[in-house]
Amino acid sequence: MGADPLLWQHLFWIFGHPEVYILILPSFGIVSETLPVFSRKPLFGYSVIVISGAAIGFMGWGVWAHHMFVSGLGPVGVAAFSATTMFIAVPTGVKILNWIATMWGGNLKFTVPMMFSVSLVSMFTIGGLSGVMHSVAPADTQQTDTYFIVAHFHYVLFGGALMGLFAGMYYWWPKAFGYKLGESLGKWHFWLLLAGFNMTFGPMHILGLQGMARRHSRYGPEDGFDFWNAVVSIGAFIILIGMIVFAVNIVRSWLGYKAGTVPQEPADPWDGRTLEWAIPSPTPEHNFDYVPVVTDVDDFWHKKYQPDANGKLRKVADGNAIAQKGDQHPHLPSPSYWPIVLAAALPLIALGLIYNLWLTGIGLVLLLGAMYGWSLEPATDPDAGHDDHEDGHGDDHGPEDHDPEGSNEAESVTAEEAPVD
Repeated sequence: MGADPLLWQHLFWIFGHPEVYILILPSFGIVSETLPVFSRKPLFGYSVIVISGAAIGFMGWGVWAHHMFVSGLGPVGVAAFSATTMFIAVPTGVKILNWIATMWGGNLKFTVPMMFSVSLVSMFTIGGLSGVMHSVAPADTQQTDTYFIVAHFHYVLFGGALMGLFAGMYYWWPKAFGYKLGESLGKWHFWLLLAGFNMTFGPMHILGLQGMARRHSRYGPEDGFDFWNAVVSIGAFIILIGMIVFAVNIVRSWLGYKAGTVPQEPADPWDGRTLEWAIPSPTPEHNFDYVPVVTDVDDFWHKKYQPDANGKLRKVADGNAIAQKGDQHPHLPSPSYWPIVLAAALPLIALGLIYNLWLTGIGLVLLLGAMYGWSLEPATDPDAGHDDHEDGHGDDHGPEDHDPEGSNEAESVTAEEAPVD
């Protein structure tokens, strides 16, 4: 009794709106990795991309109340949050322009990761344009609690975050598991998802502007929403079909890999730019045989491509030949179950604070017990597995002590021209 609904709205949205940026920023990072690789160009404005990402993370905490313009904030609050909503469009717009500039003039390769990456740029742009409309208080007031907001939200998080995550899954799958997902099924997955997504959430813009309110259990035929809602339902089933194709692709590729019909991928299957492509696929437990020496952004790319006397980039080494072999056995800690016990204690503590303090007590006991057990557990238990503790407990030699088997092969490609200047 006596709770304040307006305070609850503030608490909800000061969590809910920054959460959107927490979800979208990892996908921004993913496409900033994939677009340069498949455009055969460096990321345009690298430092600006990084700064704008930090700016989004900071500014995301200052826009929550544009969801509350109909709650009686008053003219000062409405004006302030209209301004912050407008300002946060600047770093996101900078990212979009930099991604487009990265692709401009590049030697584009439309692999499945690239297709998902381009879809993020285009779909997130639509979501961003419908979002910056909320900085106009009269438009925001009309759209609040309608399906226009649902459409905007999903163009940002489905068209943005989820498409970026799929780009990352297809891109890093060979690094994680040693083989690629099927390209043909991957493209079916992409087109079904893109078509179903736009059929599902595109019409919601129209429904929202027609006045279709959120959080209603049903709408009568007299409201005039039936046609577009039918389109939305069809689109949702197309998304389901696309996700089934994705699941089939995973199972089929795995079975093919086990049977030998899907090939083992080398260390650098995409001709990548970053350091993870300098180690074998799948990634060894110890990651790097020796700590790489980094002298530049996209250092692995610069080890493969160098300018000639005329300033033209030439391929001087093959990535698979110069990649580390993964044949060293550095010391690794022994396996332990204490971290999972400690992790299980944290939700018990949180749930107990909400529902019952006895749960919190149990969680605290587990937490302290896990910390105690973990701290006393020997890190080099000879009976605990890993099989990497013999023969001198590892190798700390540097790159000069390892002569890659493919070094002659690397020197033989010095005359090959780089894909893009």
